Amino acid sequence: MMGDRPNPPRAMSSAATTSPSVDKVDGFSRKSVRKVKPKRSQSSSQFRSQGKPIELTPLPLLKDVPALEQPELFLKKLQQCCTVFDFMDTLSDLKMKEYKRSTLNELVDYVTVSRGYLTEQAYPEVVKMVSHNIFRTLPPSDSNEFDPEEDEPTLEASWPHLQLVYEFFIRFLESQEFQPSIAKKYIDQKFVLQLLELFDSEDPRERDYLKTVLHRIYGKFLGLRAFIRKQINNIFLRFVYETEHFNGVAELLEILGSIINGFALPLKAEHKQFLVKVLIPLHTVRSLSLFHAQLAYCIVQFLEKDPTLTEPVIRGLLKFWPKTCSQKEVMFLGELEEILDVIEPTQFVKIQEPLFKQISRCVSSPHFQVAERALYYWNNEYIMSLIEENSSVILPIMFASLYRISKEHWNPAIVALVYNVLKAFMEMNSTLFDELTATYKSDRQREKKKEKEREELWKKLEDLELKRGLRSDGIIPT
Repeated sequence: MMGDRPNPPRAMSSAATTSPSVDKVDGFSRKSVRKVKPKRSQSSSQFRSQGKPIELTPLPLLKDVPALEQPELFLKKLQQCCTVFDFMDTLSDLKMKEYKRSTLNELVDYVTVSRGYLTEQAYPEVVKMVSHNIFRTLPPSDSNEFDPEEDEPTLEASWPHLQLVYEFFIRFLESQEFQPSIAKKYIDQKFVLQLLELFDSEDPRERDYLKTVLHRIYGKFLGLRAFIRKQINNIFLRFVYETEHFNGVAELLEILGSIINGFALPLKAEHKQFLVKVLIPLHTVRSLSLFHAQLAYCIVQFLEKDPTLTEPVIRGLLKFWPKTCSQKEVMFLGELEEILDVIEPTQFVKIQEPLFKQISRCVSSPHFQVAERALYYWNNEYIMSLIEENSSVILPIMFASLYRISKEHWNPAIVALVYNVLKAFMEMNSTLFDELTATYKSDRQREKKKEKEREELWKKLEDLELKRGLRSDGIIPT
Protein backbone atom coordinates (compact mmCIF):
# COMPACT_ATOMS: atom_id res chain seq x y z
CA MET A 1 0.00 0.00 0.00
CA MET A 2 2.60 2.45 -1.17
CA GLY A 3 -0.01 4.80 -2.64
CA ASP A 4 -0.62 6.94 0.42
CA ARG A 5 2.72 6.50 2.08
CA PRO A 6 3.86 9.79 3.59
CA ASN A 7 7.25 11.31 3.01
CA PRO A 8 8.95 13.35 5.74
CA PRO A 9 7.54 16.89 5.81
CA ARG A 10 9.70 19.47 4.12
CA ALA A 11 10.74 22.28 6.42
CA MET A 12 8.79 25.43 5.82
CA SER A 13 10.43 28.77 6.30
CA SER A 14 8.25 31.67 7.25
CA ALA A 15 9.36 35.25 7.34
CA ALA A 16 9.65 36.60 10.84
CA THR A 17 7.04 39.22 11.57
CA THR A 18 7.99 42.19 13.68
CA SER A 19 5.42 44.24 15.53
CA PRO A 20 5.26 47.89 14.52
CA SER A 21 6.50 50.49 16.96
CA VAL A 22 3.85 51.98 19.20
CA ASP A 23 5.22 55.47 18.45
CA LYS A 24 4.49 55.18 14.72
CA VAL A 25 0.82 55.55 13.95
CA ASP A 26 -0.36 54.14 10.62
CA GLY A 27 -3.69 55.65 9.63
CA PHE A 28 -4.65 52.53 7.75
CA SER A 29 -3.99 50.04 10.53
CA ARG A 30 -6.08 49.78 13.65
CA LYS A 31 -3.54 47.39 15.17
CA SER A 32 -0.48 49.60 14.74
CA VAL A 33 -1.12 51.41 18.04
CA ARG A 34 -1.78 48.26 20.03
CA LYS A 35 0.86 47.14 22.47
CA VAL A 36 2.07 43.58 22.01
CA LYS A 37 0.65 41.50 24.81
CA PRO A 38 3.07 39.49 26.95
CA LYS A 39 3.07 35.69 26.88
CA ARG A 40 0.25 34.23 28.91
CA SER A 41 -0.13 30.84 30.49
CA GLN A 42 -3.42 29.04 30.31
CA SER A 43 -5.07 26.65 32.66
CA SER A 44 -6.15 23.33 31.25
CA SER A 45 -9.79 22.47 31.82
CA GLN A 46 -8.84 19.05 33.16
CA PHE A 47 -7.34 20.55 36.30
CA ARG A 48 -9.57 20.58 39.36
CA SER A 49 -8.77 22.17 42.68
CA GLN A 50 -7.53 19.48 45.00
CA GLY A 51 -8.83 19.14 48.53
CA LYS A 52 -5.49 17.82 49.75
CA PRO A 53 -1.92 17.54 48.40
CA ILE A 54 -1.19 14.73 45.94
CA GLU A 55 1.18 12.04 47.20
CA LEU A 56 2.92 9.56 44.88
CA THR A 57 4.81 6.61 46.32
CA PRO A 58 8.43 6.78 45.13
CA LEU A 59 9.48 3.80 43.01
CA PRO A 60 13.02 2.53 42.35
CA LEU A 61 14.77 3.51 39.13
CA LEU A 62 14.33 1.07 36.26
CA LYS A 63 18.08 0.64 35.89
CA ASP A 64 18.37 -0.41 39.56
CA VAL A 65 16.12 -3.48 39.29
CA PRO A 66 16.82 -6.78 37.50
CA ALA A 67 15.91 -6.94 33.80
CA LEU A 68 13.09 -9.43 34.43
CA GLU A 69 11.38 -7.00 36.85
CA GLN A 70 11.70 -3.94 34.59
CA PRO A 71 8.53 -4.50 32.44
CA GLU A 72 6.34 -4.64 35.56
CA LEU A 73 7.99 -1.58 37.09
CA PHE A 74 7.60 0.20 33.74
CA LEU A 75 3.83 -0.36 33.96
CA LYS A 76 3.70 0.97 37.53
CA LYS A 77 5.53 4.13 36.50
CA LEU A 78 3.12 4.64 33.60
CA GLN A 79 0.19 4.36 36.03
CA GLN A 80 1.77 6.89 38.38
CA CYS A 81 2.22 9.36 35.50
CA CYS A 82 -1.54 9.32 34.88
CA THR A 83 -1.79 11.74 37.82
CA VAL A 84 -2.29 15.30 36.53
CA PHE A 85 -1.11 18.33 38.54
CA ASP A 86 -2.45 21.87 38.55
CA PHE A 87 0.34 24.11 37.22
CA MET A 88 -1.68 27.28 37.63
CA ASP A 89 -1.05 26.92 41.36
CA THR A 90 2.71 27.38 41.22
CA LEU A 91 3.28 26.54 44.89
CA SER A 92 1.24 23.34 45.21
CA ASP A 93 2.70 19.81 45.08
CA LEU A 94 6.18 21.02 44.13
CA LYS A 95 7.91 17.85 45.31
CA MET A 96 5.47 15.52 43.52
CA LYS A 97 5.59 17.61 40.32
CA GLU A 98 9.35 17.23 40.27
CA TYR A 99 9.04 13.51 40.98
CA LYS A 100 6.66 13.04 38.04
CA ARG A 101 8.93 15.11 35.79
CA SER A 102 11.96 12.97 36.63
CA THR A 103 9.87 9.79 36.14
CA LEU A 104 8.77 10.98 32.70
CA ASN A 105 12.39 11.74 31.83
CA GLU A 106 13.34 8.24 32.92
CA LEU A 107 10.55 6.72 30.78
CA VAL A 108 11.70 8.70 27.73
CA ASP A 109 15.25 7.37 28.11
CA TYR A 110 13.98 3.85 28.80
CA VAL A 111 11.87 3.51 25.64
CA THR A 112 14.72 4.97 23.58
CA VAL A 113 17.43 2.45 24.55
CA SER A 114 15.72 -0.58 26.13
CA ARG A 115 14.60 -3.80 24.46
CA GLY A 116 11.90 -6.24 25.52
CA TYR A 117 9.85 -3.71 27.51
CA LEU A 118 6.98 -3.53 24.98
CA THR A 119 4.85 -6.40 26.18
CA GLU A 120 1.23 -6.59 25.06
CA GLN A 121 0.17 -5.32 28.49
CA ALA A 122 2.20 -2.13 27.97
CA TYR A 123 0.20 -0.81 24.99
CA PRO A 124 -3.06 0.05 26.82
CA GLU A 125 -1.10 1.56 29.74
CA VAL A 126 0.98 3.78 27.42
CA VAL A 127 -2.10 5.04 25.58
CA LYS A 128 -3.94 5.55 28.88
CA MET A 129 -1.08 7.59 30.35
CA VAL A 130 -0.74 9.73 27.21
CA SER A 131 -4.52 10.26 27.01
CA HIS A 132 -4.78 11.31 30.68
CA ASN A 133 -2.11 13.97 30.19
CA ILE A 134 -2.71 15.47 26.75
CA PHE A 135 -6.45 15.16 26.09
CA ARG A 136 -8.37 18.09 27.51
CA THR A 137 -10.84 20.73 26.43
CA LEU A 138 -8.83 23.73 25.29
CA PRO A 139 -9.83 26.96 27.04
CA PRO A 140 -11.09 29.82 24.84
CA SER A 141 -8.72 32.60 23.87
CA ASP A 142 -8.44 35.34 26.51
CA SER A 143 -9.20 38.02 23.93
CA ASN A 144 -11.48 38.16 20.93
CA GLU A 145 -8.96 40.53 19.37
CA PHE A 146 -6.12 37.98 19.52
CA ASP A 147 -3.99 38.39 16.41
CA PRO A 148 -1.44 35.59 15.86
CA GLU A 149 0.72 37.95 13.78
CA GLU A 150 1.05 40.56 16.53
CA ASP A 151 0.16 39.03 19.90
CA GLU A 152 2.17 36.47 21.81
CA PRO A 153 0.41 33.09 22.07
CA THR A 154 -1.09 31.71 25.26
CA LEU A 155 1.33 29.09 26.54
CA GLU A 156 0.26 25.82 28.16
CA ALA A 157 0.96 26.01 31.91
CA SER A 158 1.57 22.27 32.27
CA TRP A 159 4.26 22.19 29.55
CA PRO A 160 7.05 20.90 31.89
CA HIS A 161 5.13 17.59 32.05
CA LEU A 162 3.29 17.77 28.74
CA GLN A 163 6.47 18.11 26.67
CA LEU A 164 7.92 14.93 28.20
CA VAL A 165 4.67 13.03 27.60
CA TYR A 166 4.78 13.98 23.90
CA GLU A 167 8.48 13.09 23.74
CA PHE A 168 7.77 9.71 25.33
CA PHE A 169 4.88 8.97 22.95
CA ILE A 170 6.96 9.81 19.86
CA ARG A 171 9.79 7.51 21.04
CA PHE A 172 7.18 4.81 21.72
CA LEU A 173 5.76 5.10 18.18
CA GLU A 174 9.25 5.09 16.67
CA SER A 175 10.50 2.10 18.70
CA GLN A 176 11.81 -0.87 16.70
CA GLU A 177 9.63 -3.12 18.88
CA PHE A 178 6.43 -1.15 18.20
CA GLN A 179 3.71 -3.36 16.67
CA PRO A 180 0.82 -1.51 14.95
CA SER A 181 -1.22 -4.72 14.91
CA ILE A 182 -1.43 -4.59 18.73
CA ALA A 183 -1.51 -0.80 19.09
CA LYS A 184 -4.47 -0.35 16.69
CA LYS A 185 -6.80 -1.67 19.43
CA TYR A 186 -5.99 1.43 21.50
CA ILE A 187 -4.86 4.06 18.95
CA ASP A 188 -8.20 4.16 17.12
CA GLN A 189 -10.50 6.69 15.43
CA LYS A 190 -11.60 8.18 18.75
CA PHE A 191 -7.96 8.70 19.76
CA VAL A 192 -7.20 10.39 16.42
CA LEU A 193 -10.24 12.70 16.71
CA GLN A 194 -9.12 13.89 20.15
CA LEU A 195 -5.59 14.35 18.83
CA LEU A 196 -6.81 16.52 15.93
CA GLU A 197 -8.83 18.72 18.30
CA LEU A 198 -5.60 19.55 20.15
CA PHE A 199 -4.22 21.19 16.97
CA ASP A 200 -6.30 24.22 17.98
CA SER A 201 -3.93 24.78 20.92
CA GLU A 202 -2.50 28.31 21.00
CA ASP A 203 0.86 26.95 22.16
CA PRO A 204 3.07 26.54 19.05
CA ARG A 205 5.33 24.09 20.94
CA GLU A 206 2.42 21.71 21.44
CA ARG A 207 1.31 21.97 17.80
CA ASP A 208 4.83 21.11 16.67
CA TYR A 209 4.83 17.89 18.73
CA LEU A 210 1.30 17.05 17.57
CA LYS A 211 2.45 17.35 13.98
CA THR A 212 5.14 14.73 14.54
CA VAL A 213 2.77 12.41 16.47
CA LEU A 214 0.07 12.54 13.77
CA HIS A 215 2.62 11.97 11.03
CA ARG A 216 3.94 8.86 12.79
CA ILE A 217 0.41 7.52 13.30
CA TYR A 218 -0.43 8.12 9.62
CA GLY A 219 2.70 6.27 8.59
CA LYS A 220 2.18 3.22 10.81
CA PHE A 221 -1.61 2.71 10.80
CA LEU A 222 -2.80 2.06 7.26
CA GLY A 223 -6.38 1.57 8.43
CA LEU A 224 -6.52 5.11 9.86
CA ARG A 225 -5.19 6.98 6.81
CA ALA A 226 -8.50 7.62 5.04
CA PHE A 227 -10.11 8.60 8.36
CA ILE A 228 -7.31 11.09 9.15
CA ARG A 229 -7.61 12.70 5.71
CA LYS A 230 -11.40 12.95 6.05
CA GLN A 231 -11.20 14.59 9.48
CA ILE A 232 -8.59 17.11 8.31
CA ASN A 233 -10.93 17.83 5.40
CA ASN A 234 -13.76 18.49 7.89
CA ILE A 235 -11.58 20.78 10.04
CA PHE A 236 -10.67 22.87 6.99
CA LEU A 237 -14.27 23.13 5.75
CA ARG A 238 -15.41 24.27 9.21
CA PHE A 239 -12.52 26.75 9.29
CA VAL A 240 -13.34 28.25 5.86
CA TYR A 241 -17.14 28.35 6.00
CA GLU A 242 -17.96 28.69 9.71
CA THR A 243 -15.37 29.74 12.27
CA GLU A 244 -12.35 31.21 10.41
CA HIS A 245 -10.48 30.28 13.57
CA PHE A 246 -8.21 27.28 14.02
CA ASN A 247 -4.64 27.57 15.27
CA GLY A 248 -3.20 24.44 13.68
CA VAL A 249 -3.94 24.98 9.98
CA ALA A 250 -0.25 25.45 9.05
CA GLU A 251 0.80 22.27 10.88
CA LEU A 252 -1.99 20.18 9.31
CA LEU A 253 -1.08 21.50 5.85
CA GLU A 254 2.55 20.59 6.46
CA ILE A 255 1.51 17.00 7.22
CA LEU A 256 -0.70 17.00 4.12
CA GLY A 257 2.21 18.17 1.99
CA SER A 258 4.11 14.97 2.76
CA ILE A 259 0.96 12.84 2.36
CA ILE A 260 0.22 14.33 -1.10
CA ASN A 261 3.83 13.70 -2.06
CA GLY A 262 3.21 9.99 -1.49
CA PHE A 263 -0.09 9.70 -3.42
CA ALA A 264 -0.17 6.95 -6.06
CA LEU A 265 -1.01 7.75 -9.68
CA PRO A 266 -3.53 8.19 -11.14
CA LEU A 267 -4.91 10.38 -8.37
CA LYS A 268 -8.19 9.26 -6.81
CA ALA A 269 -11.30 11.41 -7.37
CA GLU A 270 -11.36 11.96 -3.58
CA HIS A 271 -7.93 13.64 -3.71
CA LYS A 272 -8.84 15.87 -6.67
CA GLN A 273 -12.02 16.96 -4.94
CA PHE A 274 -10.06 17.85 -1.81
CA LEU A 275 -7.82 20.10 -3.91
CA VAL A 276 -10.67 21.96 -5.62
CA LYS A 277 -13.26 22.05 -2.81
CA VAL A 278 -10.97 22.57 0.21
CA LEU A 279 -7.44 23.74 -0.59
CA ILE A 280 -8.43 26.40 -3.14
CA PRO A 281 -11.15 27.97 -0.89
CA LEU A 282 -8.58 28.15 1.94
CA HIS A 283 -7.16 31.13 0.03
CA THR A 284 -10.21 33.21 0.97
CA VAL A 285 -9.68 33.44 4.74
CA ARG A 286 -8.34 36.59 6.38
CA SER A 287 -5.49 34.83 8.18
CA LEU A 288 -3.99 33.40 4.96
CA SER A 289 -0.51 34.75 5.72
CA LEU A 290 -0.21 32.39 8.72
CA PHE A 291 -0.25 29.25 6.56
CA HIS A 292 0.20 30.40 2.95
CA ALA A 293 3.66 28.85 2.49
CA GLN A 294 2.37 25.41 3.50
CA LEU A 295 -0.79 25.80 1.40
CA ALA A 296 1.16 26.79 -1.72
CA TYR A 297 3.46 23.79 -1.18
CA CYS A 298 0.45 21.42 -1.11
CA ILE A 299 -0.96 22.97 -4.31
CA VAL A 300 2.35 22.57 -6.15
CA GLN A 301 2.65 18.96 -4.94
CA PHE A 302 -0.73 18.20 -6.52
CA LEU A 303 0.28 19.80 -9.83
CA GLU A 304 3.56 17.90 -9.95
CA LYS A 305 1.54 14.70 -9.50
CA ASP A 306 -1.11 15.57 -12.10
CA PRO A 307 -0.42 18.51 -14.49
CA THR A 308 -4.00 18.39 -15.84
CA LEU A 309 -5.14 19.97 -12.55
CA THR A 310 -3.29 23.19 -13.43
CA GLU A 311 -6.20 24.84 -15.24
CA PRO A 312 -8.82 24.38 -12.46
CA VAL A 313 -6.26 25.50 -9.85
CA ILE A 314 -5.31 28.72 -11.65
CA ARG A 315 -8.93 29.51 -12.51
CA GLY A 316 -9.78 28.94 -8.85
CA LEU A 317 -7.08 31.37 -7.72
CA LEU A 318 -8.28 33.97 -10.24
CA LYS A 319 -11.85 33.51 -8.99
CA PHE A 320 -10.81 34.20 -5.38
CA TRP A 321 -8.29 36.93 -6.26
CA PRO A 322 -8.19 39.54 -3.45
CA LYS A 323 -9.52 42.91 -4.58
CA THR A 324 -8.85 45.10 -1.55
CA CYS A 325 -5.84 43.54 0.21
CA SER A 326 -2.44 44.25 -1.32
CA GLN A 327 -0.64 41.89 1.09
CA LYS A 328 -2.77 38.96 -0.12
CA GLU A 329 -2.26 39.98 -3.76
CA VAL A 330 1.50 39.73 -3.29
CA MET A 331 1.01 36.25 -1.77
CA PHE A 332 -1.18 35.15 -4.68
CA LEU A 333 1.40 36.39 -7.18
CA GLY A 334 4.15 34.49 -5.36
CA GLU A 335 2.10 31.30 -5.41
CA LEU A 336 1.25 31.72 -9.09
CA GLU A 337 4.97 31.97 -9.88
CA GLU A 338 5.56 28.69 -8.00
CA ILE A 339 2.80 27.09 -10.10
CA LEU A 340 4.21 28.51 -13.34
CA ASP A 341 7.60 27.07 -12.41
CA VAL A 342 6.16 23.55 -12.75
CA ILE A 343 3.50 24.15 -15.42
CA GLU A 344 3.61 22.23 -18.68
CA PRO A 345 3.51 24.29 -21.93
CA THR A 346 0.30 22.55 -23.04
CA GLN A 347 -1.41 23.60 -19.79
CA PHE A 348 -0.02 27.14 -19.98
CA VAL A 349 -1.78 27.73 -23.32
CA LYS A 350 -5.15 26.92 -21.72
CA ILE A 351 -4.95 29.61 -19.03
CA GLN A 352 -2.65 32.27 -20.52
CA GLU A 353 -5.39 34.76 -21.45
CA PRO A 354 -7.24 35.03 -18.09
CA LEU A 355 -3.90 34.73 -16.25
CA PHE A 356 -2.20 37.62 -18.05
CA LYS A 357 -5.30 39.79 -17.88
CA GLN A 358 -4.95 39.51 -14.10
CA ILE A 359 -1.18 40.07 -14.23
CA SER A 360 -1.84 43.16 -16.39
CA ARG A 361 -4.18 44.51 -13.68
CA CYS A 362 -1.53 43.81 -11.03
CA VAL A 363 1.17 45.58 -13.05
CA SER A 364 -1.18 48.61 -13.19
CA SER A 365 -1.73 48.55 -9.41
CA PRO A 366 -0.99 51.86 -7.64
CA HIS A 367 0.48 49.75 -4.80
CA PHE A 368 4.10 49.44 -5.87
CA GLN A 369 4.70 46.09 -4.11
CA VAL A 370 1.92 44.44 -6.11
CA ALA A 371 3.21 45.92 -9.38
CA GLU A 372 6.80 45.02 -8.52
CA ARG A 373 5.92 41.38 -7.65
CA ALA A 374 4.06 40.97 -10.97
CA LEU A 375 6.94 42.49 -12.97
CA TYR A 376 9.41 40.08 -11.33
CA TYR A 377 7.84 37.30 -13.43
CA TRP A 378 10.02 38.55 -16.28
CA ASN A 379 13.13 37.68 -14.24
CA ASN A 380 12.12 33.99 -14.26
CA GLU A 381 13.78 32.18 -17.16
CA TYR A 382 11.18 29.42 -17.49
CA ILE A 383 8.25 31.87 -17.41
CA MET A 384 10.07 34.03 -19.97
CA SER A 385 10.40 31.03 -22.29
CA LEU A 386 6.64 30.39 -21.99
CA ILE A 387 5.87 34.07 -22.66
CA GLU A 388 8.17 34.09 -25.69
CA GLU A 389 6.49 31.03 -27.19
CA ASN A 390 3.10 32.72 -26.80
CA SER A 391 4.06 36.38 -27.25
CA SER A 392 1.46 36.89 -30.01
CA VAL A 393 -1.27 36.29 -27.39
CA ILE A 394 0.35 37.77 -24.27
CA LEU A 395 1.87 40.95 -25.72
CA PRO A 396 -1.48 42.45 -26.87
CA ILE A 397 -2.94 41.77 -23.39
CA MET A 398 -0.04 43.43 -21.56
CA PHE A 399 1.01 46.20 -23.94
CA ALA A 400 -1.44 49.00 -23.12
CA SER A 401 -0.87 48.72 -19.36
CA LEU A 402 2.92 48.58 -19.74
CA TYR A 403 3.11 51.53 -22.14
CA ARG A 404 0.84 53.69 -19.98
CA ILE A 405 2.76 52.85 -16.78
CA SER A 406 6.08 53.65 -18.46
CA LYS A 407 4.81 57.23 -18.92
CA GLU A 408 2.66 57.75 -15.83
CA HIS A 409 3.66 55.61 -12.79
CA TRP A 410 4.69 57.51 -9.67
CA ASN A 411 7.41 55.04 -8.64
CA PRO A 412 10.69 55.25 -10.64
CA ALA A 413 11.67 51.68 -9.70
CA ILE A 414 8.44 50.37 -11.28
CA VAL A 415 9.03 52.48 -14.40
CA ALA A 416 12.54 50.98 -14.73
CA LEU A 417 11.15 47.44 -14.43
CA VAL A 418 8.45 48.21 -17.03
CA TYR A 419 11.08 49.48 -19.48
CA ASN A 420 12.94 46.18 -19.08
CA VAL A 421 9.74 44.22 -19.79
CA LEU A 422 8.94 46.37 -22.86
CA LYS A 423 12.48 45.87 -24.11
CA ALA A 424 12.13 42.08 -23.67
CA PHE A 425 8.83 42.10 -25.59
CA MET A 426 10.38 44.19 -28.38
CA GLU A 427 13.21 41.66 -28.73
CA MET A 428 10.74 38.73 -28.76
CA ASN A 429 8.48 40.08 -31.51
CA SER A 430 9.53 43.44 -32.93
CA THR A 431 6.94 43.45 -35.74
CA LEU A 432 4.00 42.94 -33.37
CA PHE A 433 5.54 45.40 -30.90
CA ASP A 434 5.70 48.14 -33.60
CA GLU A 435 2.10 47.43 -34.67
CA LEU A 436 0.86 47.65 -31.08
CA THR A 437 2.84 50.86 -30.52
CA ALA A 438 1.32 52.49 -33.58
CA THR A 439 -2.17 51.30 -32.65
CA TYR A 440 -1.78 52.52 -29.07
CA LYS A 441 -0.60 55.97 -30.21
CA SER A 442 -3.42 56.37 -32.76
CA ASP A 443 -5.94 55.26 -30.10
CA ARG A 444 -4.51 57.78 -27.67
CA GLN A 445 -4.74 60.52 -30.33
CA ARG A 446 -8.37 59.63 -30.98
CA GLU A 447 -9.04 59.70 -27.23
CA LYS A 448 -7.36 63.11 -26.91
CA LYS A 449 -9.37 64.42 -29.87
CA LYS A 450 -12.61 63.16 -28.33
CA GLU A 451 -11.62 64.66 -25.00
CA LYS A 452 -10.91 68.01 -26.63
CA GLU A 453 -14.24 67.92 -28.47
CA ARG A 454 -15.98 67.08 -25.21
CA GLU A 455 -14.30 70.00 -23.45
CA GLU A 456 -15.27 72.39 -26.27
CA LEU A 457 -18.86 71.20 -26.11
CA TRP A 458 -18.99 71.77 -22.35
CA LYS A 459 -17.50 75.24 -22.89
CA LYS A 460 -20.23 76.12 -25.39
CA LEU A 461 -22.89 74.85 -23.01
CA GLU A 462 -21.43 76.94 -20.18
CA ASP A 463 -21.39 80.02 -22.42
CA LEU A 464 -25.02 79.46 -23.41
CA GLU A 465 -26.02 79.01 -19.78
CA LEU A 466 -24.17 82.19 -18.83
CA LYS A 467 -25.89 84.22 -21.58
CA ARG A 468 -29.28 82.85 -20.55
CA GLY A 469 -28.61 83.94 -16.97
CA LEU A 470 -27.57 87.43 -18.01
CA ARG A 471 -30.71 87.85 -20.15
CA SER A 472 -32.97 86.76 -17.32
CA ASP A 473 -31.30 89.35 -15.08
CA GLY A 474 -31.87 92.05 -17.70
CA ILE A 475 -28.15 92.71 -18.14
CA ILE A 476 -28.30 91.67 -21.80
CA PRO A 477 -31.37 92.80 -23.82
CA THR A 478 -33.44 89.95 -25.23
